[in-house]
Amino acid sequence: MVVALCIASPLRAATSDADAAAIRQVLNRQQAAWNLGDVDGFMHGYKDAPDTTFVGGSVRKGYRAILESYRKHYAGKAQMGKLTFSDLDVRLLPGRDGEVRYAVVTGRFHLDRAAHGEVAQDDGVFSLLWEKTADGWKIILDHTS
Repeated sequence: MVVALCIASPLRAATSDADAAAIRQVLNRQQAAWNLGDVDGFMHGYKDAPDTTFVGGSVRKGYRAILESYRKHYAGKAQMGKLTFSDLDVRLLPGRDGEVRYAVVTGRFHLDRAAHGEVAQDDGVFSLLWEKTADGWKIILDHTS
């Protein structure tokens, strides 16, 4: 009989904690940028690539298309309001080698605002697929409903 022991590496655990904290920090920066009415700053959390995807009422592909959609649907600080994220769950996805390059984040959002443009929804849930890039953790797929 062969028994394999799996001992969690303290280094790997520390790296996982750092990755989860880095993702949460990006979300905090996005929330702060949104609350300042800064759509461009909010978008820094997304990977600037043609295959970055947003799924909501429709599917938008490409960083630029997502940015333009946010600008159109949230035209100004009054329509953006105050964004709050809650119930965040960060799940790191290690590859076969144990290295973490992707993560899934789920949570809730709430917009406290007086003005509504084309988007009347103030509350919802989201799931985000993240990629660890040379520029840090970036969203590559956003499904918000």
